[in-house]
Amino acid sequence: MTFWIVLLLLLAVLSPLVWLLPSKRLRGRMELRLEARRMGLAMQLSRQEWPHWLKEEPPGSCAQYHRARLRGRDSWCYWQDGPGAWVNQWREPCVDARLLAHLAGLPADVYKVEASAQMIALWWGERGTVENLQQIAEALKALA
Repeated sequence: MTFWIVLLLLLAVLSPLVWLLPSKRLRGRMELRLEARRMGLAMQLSRQEWPHWLKEEPPGSCAQYHRARLRGRDSWCYWQDGPGAWVNQWREPCVDARLLAHLAGLPADVYKVEASAQMIALWWGERGTVENLQQIAEALKALA
């Protein structure tokens, strides 16, 4: 009888530790982020103010993948309003064929791509796989 009481108390003490283990979804995201680092991409969680006109409301805190960019290139910013529909802040569609070719290959849960004088960044919902990450890495490398 004492054995069962000790076992029950031990299980009661250790059961909250199970809650500390990451879920399958979180483990998948951690693996994606580690793979992105191996590919040369930097990642950070960033809070973002999204335009009110987007069809799907992105999360308030989103994963931002970025890499350095060559100097002397122009700055731009596009949001994905629907699958494959890239628009600027005035909701004008992207007309640059070279840029659109790279943006068209991105996953549907990429919300925004922005290029500044120093870096190129992409906001992704991370609902994809390593193949999607490979597409993202190739697009960022080509656009940098």
